[in-house]
Amino acid sequence: MTSTIHAGPVTADDIADLPEPAQRYLRFTRVLGRPADVSFHATTHGFFRTRPNRDWIACTSEQRNNATGLARDFRMRLKLAHVVPVRAEDLYKNGHGRMRATALGLFPVADGEGREFDLGELVTFLDDAVLLAPSMLLRLPVEWTAIDEHTFGLTVTDHDNTVTAHVTVDDRGAPREFSTEDRWADLPEGLVRTRWSTPVDGWCLVAGRMRPRRGTAVWHLPDGPFAYAQFDYTNADITYSTVPE
Repeated sequence: MTSTIHAGPVTADDIADLPEPAQRYLRFTRVLGRPADVSFHATTHGFFRTRPNRDWIACTSEQRNNATGLARDFRMRLKLAHVVPVRAEDLYKNGHGRMRATALGLFPVADGEGREFDLGELVTFLDDAVLLAPSMLLRLPVEWTAIDEHTFGLTVTDHDNTVTAHVTVDDRGAPREFSTEDRWADLPEGLVRTRWSTPVDGWCLVAGRMRPRRGTAVWHLPDGPFAYAQFDYTNADITYSTVPE
């Protein structure tokens, strides 16, 4: 089934044709009875590291995601070696993705764009929606597919970009992991298409909505899994809008 733009409160009939684990997921996340989200703004705190053998660094992130026009603006601040301020941003707009970072607000640390980043940023937008704004999926041209009793697939197309992910849920419908093959890791030999996942450490109810307690971003490298980012969502400041901007 493919989602269509939905303006009113989401009803059981709206999700009746979705795969059964997807229906469980939308019920668990309390999507029914309220209009589907159009956008959200989130400020979170967490930890980040650049290599498996490096120490974790405290970070703060701020992001805005919008289903209208399908846009993502994610910005993160941290201090390398607890001294050098670094600002990083991941952007997706008009079908194009970009990742860049600067130290001291002046010196480039990273700057990437192109096909790999277009797809990578789009599938990260999809991950954000699954974990933080489930009803937003009903605003997007998402194709839902049945995999098994605890897994469903999602495919979204924007401009010339098409990405796919799998969502694994428990018996309640609570997501346990989002995973995709549509991201590229920056390895010594260059950008390499690599499995990427965001396992979830529990769920909690905040202001009538279910949200992850903590999420982790993991690259599944040839040498083993590399968890490089962790964010606390229990105390995150997240606001939603159901009105197109």
